[in-house]
Amino acid sequence: MADHNYHDKKNIENTLRLRDILSELPRFCGDFFRGIEPTTSSLTRIAYAYDLRVFFEFLYNSNPSFKNTPIRDLKVEVLDQIKPIDIEEYLDYLTYYKKDGMEHLNQENGKKRKLISLRSFYNYYFKKEMIVTHPAALVDIPKLHQKEIIRLEIDEVARMLDQVETGENMTKFQQKYHDKTKLRDLALITLLLGTGIRVSECVGLDLNDVDFNNDGIKIRRKGGYESIIYFGEEVKEGLENYLMERLTIIPVTGSEEALFLSMQKKRISVKAVENLVKKYAGFITRLKKITPHKLRSTYGTSLYRETGDIYLVADVLGHKDVNTTKKHYAAIEDSRRRSAANKVKLREK
Repeated sequence: MADHNYHDKKNIENTLRLRDILSELPRFCGDFFRGIEPTTSSLTRIAYAYDLRVFFEFLYNSNPSFKNTPIRDLKVEVLDQIKPIDIEEYLDYLTYYKKDGMEHLNQENGKKRKLISLRSFYNYYFKKEMIVTHPAALVDIPKLHQKEIIRLEIDEVARMLDQVETGENMTKFQQKYHDKTKLRDLALITLLLGTGIRVSECVGLDLNDVDFNNDGIKIRRKGGYESIIYFGEEVKEGLENYLMERLTIIPVTGSEEALFLSMQKKRISVKAVENLVKKYAGFITRLKKITPHKLRSTYGTSLYRETGDIYLVADVLGHKDVNTTKKHYAAIEDSRRRSAANKVKLREK
């Protein structure tokens, strides 16, 4: 796998993982995953596979009609035996269940995703005329309660960057490691805050993906397509300072091209970035749970406040549907509409 880039390696790993999960599902499920392969990412297919595994395990353990047949041997015809009431029972089961000694909880969002997975699954076989019913389409999608978007305020952004730069309030043990990773951490967090890229896009960056002539980075989006994202002076300065250090490090085999390296000189992982964001955010706020995705929300909020252009925000964040963006920034949009009430004067007083 040494000749493959980061994204290719991830796709290969995901393909192997999907095959493992498929070995626990009914054999006919292979048709579905081959059918959706051209239009979905490898991560989406894995998510579908996990969801379907939970569904078939629920049927096997709770429905007497399926008790005597191993899950692997179920035929596609069983899908016609399932009624909407069975799927509603399944959604109720998802609220809380145990598997292999571990507890699992699903709120509206988790139930919605699993029902959408089931709808896609049924839709495939229904369109291929391999089944005659579509009970998943007759079950209402759980209504989601609108959650407040958690983001950093302008002063919190400044304090977080100051914390990365100075390492104040750290223990001696933390300070020891901070001295070694300061330039990397500052470049990484400045990049997340200054471009709004996803953490997966960030860790996948290679050295040759950074172009200082045009002040841009080439990233691989969630759907697999490439996109150029431009950055400002603060991001440029952070990247330039880090790159002077990065070019003196000899990475381990397989990570030679990686932009951001771990202490072990390997390509930094998503989990490591999540941990360092959590660490630095912990020094400036105890009330907000800050993740890399919250830094993305912070950037989107700032960009929308500055430009008022929801289509630009959607494009820069890589949202395929502008309604996704509108949903996230509805509160700001509403405040902008309210401010419009006083913009137009009807009569001079």
